[in-house]
Amino acid sequence: MKAMIVCVSVSHGNTQKVADVMGHVLEAPVVTPEQVDTAELSACDLVGFGSGIFSMSFHPGLRRFVRALPREQRRKAFVFATSGFPEPPFRPYTRPLTGLLEQKGFEVVGSFSCRALDTWFPFKPVGGVRKGRPDAADLVAARTFAEGLRAPE
Repeated sequence: MKAMIVCVSVSHGNTQKVADVMGHVLEAPVVTPEQVDTAELSACDLVGFGSGIFSMSFHPGLRRFVRALPREQRRKAFVFATSGFPEPPFRPYTRPLTGLLEQKGFEVVGSFSCRALDTWFPFKPVGGVRKGRPDAADLVAARTFAEGLRAPE
């Protein structure tokens, strides 16, 4: 199975840690949107798309990248995120990216999120929330999620 992970990790490296664990399990390179070769992306059996959550949304650069992809028949995809707070049921932040990926021809087969250090303005004066996250348990959960995405051998 050929896999790739497209990741935007800009604040504290939290999402990169999760992406690296998943990439190791899936034997997939972890790249930024600027590093993606779209021909190589089209040849992948599985593509992960992830970032930290900013104002209840995935990073704007990741969203722009996905919007710019041509519509074509594709294989499977998954989304992942790190955030200071859990995804609220009244406004799930994974749904818009999942819908956009489906419009681009992907079959979205799962999503993963975990808590991470968040130093957004109201929390900055106290050093942020979720200090020490993602922690070892979060990374084990990311590994387990990725193992579930591997094609049976």
